[in-house]
Amino acid sequence: MSKIQLKELAYVRSGDKGDVCNIGLLALNAENYEIIRQQVTPERVKAFLGDMVKGPVNIYELPNIHSLEIVLHNALDGGATRTLRFDQTGKAMGTALLRLEVETE
Repeated sequence: MSKIQLKELAYVRSGDKGDVCNIGLLALNAENYEIIRQQVTPERVKAFLGDMVKGPVNIYELPNIHSLEIVLHNALDGGATRTLRFDQTGKAMGTALLRLEVETE
């Protein structure tokens, strides 16, 4: 087993809806999707992003397009019109998630 970052297996798009950040994690192929589906859990995402996410994390599987939709609640300090964060619309949250390490064979 070896560890690699998600950026080797997938690409992302992320954005906001108020104080909710959503990340689309799209695997490069079906094999990568299975690795991501099994190892990218709400608990791991929340622990990895730490204090940036104050609410729950939900993950929805989209197997037909080898993707996960990751929803981060209370993740933008009130949303784009309220927060003082540099990334007020969550565009960098997906890129940050790509540093999460997963195990491969």
